[in-house]
Amino acid sequence: MKSKNGVGFARSGFLCLLALVATPPRAQDMLRGVDLAQPAYSQAELTRETLEAALRARTADAPLDLSEKSLNGLDLSGLDLSNVNLRAARLVRTRLVGARLDHAILDQAWLLEADLSRASLVNARLFSAQMQHVRADDADFSLARVTGDLTGASLRRAKFVEADLSSDMKNQSMGLMRAVLGAANAEEADFTAANLSHADLRFLHAGRANFSGASLEDADASGADFTGVKWDGVRAMDLDLDQARIDEAAKPALKDARNVDRAQTR
Repeated sequence: MKSKNGVGFARSGFLCLLALVATPPRAQDMLRGVDLAQPAYSQAELTRETLEAALRARTADAPLDLSEKSLNGLDLSGLDLSNVNLRAARLVRTRLVGARLDHAILDQAWLLEADLSRASLVNARLFSAQMQHVRADDADFSLARVTGDLTGASLRRAKFVEADLSSDMKNQSMGLMRAVLGAANAEEADFTAANLSHADLRFLHAGRANFSGASLEDADASGADFTGVKWDGVRAMDLDLDQARIDEAAKPALKDARNVDRAQTR
């Protein structure tokens, strides 16, 4: 007997499976060893008021350093955090709606389920950042260096213009460090001239996105949805399109990709 609840449960289970498939082993290992209920990942050691005072006191010679600070759950919406050092900071479920994080250092930061809607992260550094299920609709990551894990993120209409999401091929001591957008929602996102070579794009929802002039060489986009996408001048050598959804008209632009014959066309 079928029911709405049964269908919903099955769909929920399928989406969870997609997220697990898209999450790289290293990211899963990092999360497995962390207790997100402990104070370091669930509480804040500063208040918004304290942080605002610190921002007013900063100077060009004494920039604000918040590295390794716990700022979980705070509402930091609208703050100007440009050039702030947030390396390894913990921002789990933190609200950063409309915040400015231009040139900020967010390497190894924890942004699980954070809200970056309409935030500006132009030229920010996000090396090995944990950003699973982050909400970043309409956010601007232009010119940013992003090798973080954005599995299940909401990136609708986000800008990644000239952003670098490629793997660091010179530093493989920790395994393949690359951007992971597995099962993320990047509908209508702008990846113009972005570098996504070797990126993990499995099951990415990128309908009507713009990849004009972007590099997707050696990226894994199996199962992704690329319907309605702009591909002008894209570099797609060895892009894996196994079971991906593409437009029939896109085939000439994707002629150098792998498994084009296994893609679903419309």
